Amino acid sequence: MRMYDIIYKKRIGEALTKQEIDFAIGGFVGGDVPDYQMSALAMAICFKGMTYEETLYLTDAMMRSGDVVNLDRFNGLCVDKHSTGGVGDKTTLIVAPIVACLGARVAKMSGRGLGHTGGTVDKLESLTGYRTSLSSNEFLSQVEKIGIAVTGQSGNLVPADKKLYALRDVTATVDSIPLIASSIMSKKLASGAHSIVLDVKCGSGAFMKNEDDATELASAMVELGRGFGRNVRALITDMSVPLGAFVGNSLEVYEAIQVLSGKGESALTELCVALSSNMISMALDIDIDEATRQVNEAISSGLALSKFKEWIDAQGGDTSKIDDPVLLLGAKHKLEYKATGDGYISEIDAEGVGVASMLLGAGRAKKDDEIDFLAGIELRARYGDYVKKGDTLAILYASDSALFDSACARLDFAFKLSNKLPKQKSLIKKII
Repeated sequence: MRMYDIIYKKRIGEALTKQEIDFAIGGFVGGDVPDYQMSALAMAICFKGMTYEETLYLTDAMMRSGDVVNLDRFNGLCVDKHSTGGVGDKTTLIVAPIVACLGARVAKMSGRGLGHTGGTVDKLESLTGYRTSLSSNEFLSQVEKIGIAVTGQSGNLVPADKKLYALRDVTATVDSIPLIASSIMSKKLASGAHSIVLDVKCGSGAFMKNEDDATELASAMVELGRGFGRNVRALITDMSVPLGAFVGNSLEVYEAIQVLSGKGESALTELCVALSSNMISMALDIDIDEATRQVNEAISSGLALSKFKEWIDAQGGDTSKIDDPVLLLGAKHKLEYKATGDGYISEIDAEGVGVASMLLGAGRAKKDDEIDFLAGIELRARYGDYVKKGDTLAILYASDSALFDSACARLDFAFKLSNKLPKQKSLIKKII
């Protein structure tokens, strides 16, 4: 078997066999298939696509390229959640303790942020001492003891995806449903959970800019998961505006605590209740209405917040900021960003706010950039609000006041005013 023949076969639009895909992925990870040949295959896939069977074979080959976590000891109670990325998306911090306090298990590996989107691991590390690296025994023991553990991704979890994504990122081959779906699902499947809820974002702040593309991706991932015998459900959700009122690492931890205390922003709370309810419904095999009732009770009773504190403490994090969350808003410098005219807020471009937050130090332009945990943006006005000239639209947080000018310049393009009340947006567009 030759890589040349596999590339040519896909280039002319023929379906690849399982043996051919295994050969390509195994050779690439093992160093026998060079980058330029794998790049050529990725480009051929972008142009010619893949059948469901091919995508299933690709997902399987990538999943088996490294470690696979075995969660059988939890008897199907483990449930995972994956978001395709967005601005202000701190849902893992909220749904994980809700789900865990209701009897399911969350054994989750999360990533770091890059560009205008944030990473769960970075947010957790804003709680001093939080350990994002646990041994396999520590990880599983903590899940068994308290129902939840969230770490950074294992160094040998789906190495094929790490290598392939690095190539796709620089060869204009990211935008392919089979490649995106296999990338996400190989990691979710390798992580071992029996049930998986997918939060597929669409809008300016998401990778998928429109609902049709998001639906196609979600459907592909649900079908893949079910092909591997997993229980999978996907929510298509809006990311045209930032999720919640805070963007930035410690700022988003603050907002997560607000939601878990029953005082969170309405849209963020709505989404977290929906995600948690679907996770509980699947893991415990109960109907969605009963699951929703239990989720709301977990928040109102304080059980969810207590579980959050127990989780952070178990992984070495400083819980004093959970008791006094205002400490999470302790940046050295703050600046009020004000409206330059009157009108209804007709747009708060999520990507623009994410980039502005990154410019303040809250995100990374490159993988090895250091981040400022205290930097970020608090939105004081929301989509559809009527504001007057001089009203505060946002508060900017930074450790260096010299960063404000560039961030404000980016926000000038993110906020748009209109003399007409804009159409109401639906946060949860559909469930697949």
